[in-house]
Amino acid sequence: MNPGPNHGMNHMEDNSTMPPHHHPSTTASHIHGGGGGHSMMMPMTFYFGYKDVELLFSGLVINTPGEMAGAFVAVFLLAMFYEGLKIARESLLRKSQVSIRYNSMPVPGPNGTILMETHKTVGQQMLSFPHLLQTVLHVIQVVISYFLMLIFMTYNGYLCIAVAAGAGTGYFLFSWKKAVVVDITEHCH
Repeated sequence: MNPGPNHGMNHMEDNSTMPPHHHPSTTASHIHGGGGGHSMMMPMTFYFGYKDVELLFSGLVINTPGEMAGAFVAVFLLAMFYEGLKIARESLLRKSQVSIRYNSMPVPGPNGTILMETHKTVGQQMLSFPHLLQTVLHVIQVVISYFLMLIFMTYNGYLCIAVAAGAGTGYFLFSWKKAVVVDITEHCH
């Protein structure tokens, strides 16, 4: 048996008969398949619209002004929640660190004197409830941050404004009491 040129590639489609898809306003577009020969253009520039806007999942498509308004509010609240979660995690971490105990013990010093030496004892362990809670909240924070990034990458102006406005409002509402701290666990900023 002599294998033909397509031997071993029977599961791949020959796209040479399909017409090319072009977006009229940009040539730098990315095409992704939706299954069944249906493909949609993903815009690579910012735009303001509400027709055929996919939001995170293929079944979640915005097609009306009302749906866009609802998505705007939901994304705004998600971004606010993200900022609140960051502050809540920081607060929980500070509270768990306050439980650090200081123990003093006498230590012989020079010339027969006795000095008191203070040692810091950390009460938190890896297999503790506070650490487990921080871990779960960290995973939730990472997932939300990537969702917000993907929403922004739709390049839809309304949704981008919702992410930025929600993050700004959340920061304004939740972080006004916190001290200036650089967050080294920040994602996607």
